[in-house]
Amino acid sequence: MSQLELVLDEIIIERPDTVQHLCADKGYTGEPAKKAIKDRNYIPHVKQRGEEIQEKKDNPEFKCRRWIVEVTHSWFNRFRKLLVRYEKITNTYEALLHMAAAIIAFRKAGFIYG
Repeated sequence: MSQLELVLDEIIIERPDTVQHLCADKGYTGEPAKKAIKDRNYIPHVKQRGEEIQEKKDNPEFKCRRWIVEVTHSWFNRFRKLLVRYEKITNTYEALLHMAAAIIAFRKAGFIYG
């Protein structure tokens, strides 16, 4: 919760004019977090772990959106050189991030390990 306001204020990509939803987990329950989210024009969706599991059982078409971010971190963590960050030069590290993203995209598209 301590970094929520900083993260929301530092978003680089310009948001569209449509209604924006923010999916969060149990760590962002409480009035200060809800206020921070609403002050930045998001609609908060904060659910407990059990609530998501129950909703998946009740509605088979329900998709948990937090999974997207968590699985992306997991994919990048498979590249040990990025996980440990041996590179001292920022440009080199950023180039490795781009290469890892390209490898992940090719794997998901089926070009590698098809």
